[in-house]
Amino acid sequence: MASDSIKAAEDKAVAIHSDTHILQTPQWGQFKNSFGWQAVNLTKDGASAQILFKRLPLGLSIAYLPKGPLGNNWQELWPAVDALCKQNRAIFLQVEPDLFEPLPENFVQTCLAGFVTEPETIQPRRTIVVDLQPDEDLLLAAMKQKTRYNIRLAKKHGVEVRTSTDIATFHRLSETTGNRDGFYIHPLAYYQKAHELFAPQGECVLLEAVHNGTVLAGLMLFLKGKRSWYFYGASDDTSRNLMPTYLLQWEAMCYAKNRGCTSYDLWGIPDEDEAKLEAEFMQRKDGLWGVYRFKRGFGGQVRRSAPAFLRIYRPLWYQAYLLYRQQRKAGSNAPA
Repeated sequence: MASDSIKAAEDKAVAIHSDTHILQTPQWGQFKNSFGWQAVNLTKDGASAQILFKRLPLGLSIAYLPKGPLGNNWQELWPAVDALCKQNRAIFLQVEPDLFEPLPENFVQTCLAGFVTEPETIQPRRTIVVDLQPDEDLLLAAMKQKTRYNIRLAKKHGVEVRTSTDIATFHRLSETTGNRDGFYIHPLAYYQKAHELFAPQGECVLLEAVHNGTVLAGLMLFLKGKRSWYFYGASDDTSRNLMPTYLLQWEAMCYAKNRGCTSYDLWGIPDEDEAKLEAEFMQRKDGLWGVYRFKRGFGGQVRRSAPAFLRIYRPLWYQAYLLYRQQRKAGSNAPA
């Protein structure tokens, strides 16, 4: 366990970088510690990184650095990271920078020298980001006409949105959604722990869409500084004609805007260029295509994150890991 002084240094590093992705916060590390990962933080010369280690058989591990490092001087940080990874017998380190394409000129050469590119990321590669800075009328005007109509329809039918702490109901709805749409669903304890760690700091809120006292849909919204993310959502099968998810998503955007956030990340759509997305979304239902049809209606800009970058420490074990990953591969829109 980190000492108080180390913990204070970690918190200070995150505070300095006000645009820190929530996956690089100490709370996220503590969260993942509860579910089979070990989070370790390093800071050097203005750069910092939270690295997650996943233990494997034979004393091996994989190392994962999501949405980081923070700050500058990454090259000064890598020797310490390498030493830590070797100490933990990591097969490889996977880094997913908190950047969207196009990447800055010479970024790889100056910040990630010695890494190889891995197109397949753990977090969803492509997303839709809504700029929350315009007023609410302009946000609504930027949406698809059908989405605006469904928001009004939900209100007309008496659907209301409220904050909640009822994680058990949210999980029950998540299981319904997973069975319906073929999504991976985390266990109840996962959502409970996330809410327990982030809600007291105002960095997570559970919103519910309710009709005549019945919860129809739920959404877990995460917030950090001026950024917000829609990570988890769920709905029942019986009241979809009331369009609760449309009103719920709109109210989540308004909640984030009122909290001072300037961006709302809808988190996860098919990794295809926008022309193909628009040409095929009516026919495709596999993977994340169904959620794209829903998310595209809320306006925003389709963005693609940087690829992953790998530092491979044990090449033969890495090839074995690739075979294992291929056998276990399954679609999921949840953060790792």
